[in-house]
Amino acid sequence: MVQPLDYLPETPSQTAGPYVHIGCTPNFVGIHGIYAEDLALKPFPAEAPGERITVTGSVIDGTGTVLRDVLVETWQPGADGRFGPGAQGFCRMPSSLETGEWVLETVKPGAVGPNAPYIALWIVARGINIGLQTRMYFEGDDLSSDPLLTRLEHQNRIPTLVAKKTGDGTYRFDIRLQGEGETIFLDM
Repeated sequence: MVQPLDYLPETPSQTAGPYVHIGCTPNFVGIHGIYAEDLALKPFPAEAPGERITVTGSVIDGTGTVLRDVLVETWQPGADGRFGPGAQGFCRMPSSLETGEWVLETVKPGAVGPNAPYIALWIVARGINIGLQTRMYFEGDDLSSDPLLTRLEHQNRIPTLVAKKTGDGTYRFDIRLQGEGETIFLDM
């Protein structure tokens, strides 16, 4: 739920700023000794069953500029559509500080109940005051009866939630914060 901000004005300290990487991925920004490795670098162990996929993407602002200090977190079920022991389904991916591209190496999720297979994403970066939540579905899957997608008022915007297949086991999912092709964000 979004908090009301009508009685206390926001200050710069309320944005994610560079602190999100210091707190969540310290090794990535050169702060070693807190964790042997940053937490949640891979959502599943290498031996997890299912089709291995790689998704790449960028977060793009309203001017068309790729943001280079983004942290994307994902949650997903395994290939069988369930969350379970040994398969955490959670991943934390900082974007490249040079290119702004993030990379997710995972298994293609199975459908959970009536939902089409999807991965939930949470996006934070400098200037984003409250983390943004969205979903990523997959090109080629049947999305026609997904409960969330069928309820969207603007059906023409569904493609903003669909990762495009770029090759065998590879997908591209860019997140647009504003403007033409703006990604649908969820208030959860």
